[in-house]
Amino acid sequence: MTTTIEIADSDPRWPDLYEAEKHVILSVINGLIGPVEHVGSTSVPGLGAKPIIDIMVAIPDIEDAHRTYRPLESIGYHYLPEYEMYIPERRFFRKINDLGQITHHLHMVEETTDFWDDHILFREYLKTHPTTARNYEAMKRDLAALHADRTAFTDAKTPFIQGVLVRARNWREAGYRDP
Repeated sequence: MTTTIEIADSDPRWPDLYEAEKHVILSVINGLIGPVEHVGSTSVPGLGAKPIIDIMVAIPDIEDAHRTYRPLESIGYHYLPEYEMYIPERRFFRKINDLGQITHHLHMVEETTDFWDDHILFREYLKTHPTTARNYEAMKRDLAALHADRTAFTDAKTPFIQGVLVRARNWREAGYRDP
């Protein structure tokens, strides 16, 4: 899929957009899921990002995810099973507005997975390490200018993210204090 990748300036409305969408999601699948988290760059205040709200939903057993497909479809989410070839422990959904723009990504995983832990840890590290967050944004802007393909863009970010996760794990092991 070839498109232009837009990195927008941080929008103070992103947390409110997440909260509103969280309530909509809970209105249709509340009894089937556990915690719901705002993840991705839009969850970090001041960080420029693709203007797509990433929502991570915990489900006790990924094999039960199929029970959420129709309810989520009723509120505009499209399940994309083809993404399971990349991350088999995740169920991925996308929401598109009337203008054809992607507005939300929903990632459904078990709370005990590395996927869950890494996304929360990465978010928290960026929130408390503004220099790293600024470097991440600058890198994303550079990569967006180089890559129109979302897969290539994501692949190009991976080494940076993995490096941050190593530092973030050390930070967590040190009791969330920097050495």
